[in-house]
Amino acid sequence: MTSYHFLFDLALILLSTKLFGLLTRKVQMPQVVGALLAGLILGPAMLNILKETDFISKTAEIGVIVLMFTAGLETDFQEMKKTGKASFLIALVGVLIPLAGGYAVAAMFNKTMLPQVDVSLFLQNIFIGVILTATSVSITVETLNEIGALNTRSGNAILGAAVIDDVLGIVCLTIVTSVADPSVNIVIVLLKIVGFFIFAGVAGYIFYLLFTKMINRSDKDLRRYVILAFVFCLLLSYCAERFFGVADITGAYIAGLILSNTKETKYITSRFNTVSYALLSPMFFASIGINVTLPEMSSSILWFSVLLTIVAVLTKIVGCGLGARLCRFTGRESLQIGVGMISRGEVALIVANKGFALKMMSPVYLGPVVLTVILTTILTPILLKIVYRNQDLTHNSPEMFENKVGEHYQAQENYDKG
Repeated sequence: MTSYHFLFDLALILLSTKLFGLLTRKVQMPQVVGALLAGLILGPAMLNILKETDFISKTAEIGVIVLMFTAGLETDFQEMKKTGKASFLIALVGVLIPLAGGYAVAAMFNKTMLPQVDVSLFLQNIFIGVILTATSVSITVETLNEIGALNTRSGNAILGAAVIDDVLGIVCLTIVTSVADPSVNIVIVLLKIVGFFIFAGVAGYIFYLLFTKMINRSDKDLRRYVILAFVFCLLLSYCAERFFGVADITGAYIAGLILSNTKETKYITSRFNTVSYALLSPMFFASIGINVTLPEMSSSILWFSVLLTIVAVLTKIVGCGLGARLCRFTGRESLQIGVGMISRGEVALIVANKGFALKMMSPVYLGPVVLTVILTTILTPILLKIVYRNQDLTHNSPEMFENKVGEHYQAQENYDKG
């Protein structure tokens, strides 16, 4: 018999994320914090009303893809080109310092409290460092968009550094896991990464030419181009994961970046913002909280969790902030960039599960990693709101964006209705 319980789950998620979002907005915090708390409170960690289902996980995956695609569409490509070298240095330093910090914390604890695993303690310590190199930029993107800072100089640097951070994280993970898994070939993985960016560049250039040519010859009905743009996003996301081992959200962001300079970008973005706000974003952020389960932990493991979280926060702020300062960003911009890279999110969990599957990490580490993910995910939007406080962002706010495209959008709506 067909189950329709997913409809109840969907209604509950949409209602709860909006209510909690309004509550957090009342205390001057980003609404994304409320959406995360809604999933955490209603999920297995607390009330256990909502559980992870295939419907929720698949919808959430589409949600994060649309979120990153929209971020790419809203990126100032010329500004991104200016911050390209800076983004690489920010990402590089922002990977090395958390790697060292995670290793140091693990080295302090695991000789006394952790059971022996199938690899050396040195490799286990290194693997904890690799987990801390991860950055989940989806939380940051939503927060920056909400406060109107997505298209600022620091916002563009965060986006560029996050994409490069993903690549560097894959390289670090490959190098460490290759020791335990002989089937992993570092050279092949690196070639795949390079191959993806070559493929994305060539395919993107061809699609861009065809897309702009079709729009220029358009009969003014733009709805078909919204669908075509989404198809390109999905295909590039699929190819990134399936053939090159690169995160699908990286493919989605690059797809949006390729289309960011087309004539009707604002119209296309407004359409995606609507469906994202109404359905996909709440599902994604709630699913993060729903996926959280808190294992039983001893006092020593709890202290380790607290220290790991502190190190996770400080090493990204110091590492990425230092990289930004070396690239002549102001002190305030450097702090904003460092804070924007704090969130570990699902990326850290994926890395941790990989290490656990390869027996490179003791099971007792899973609890601290989960807590670190929860705390960094909640802290990031709160800290972002603080570091962007008193900065004039009205010209970049979502409300201002809607006003700019409002007349064009209404004209297209009138045309769509015939």
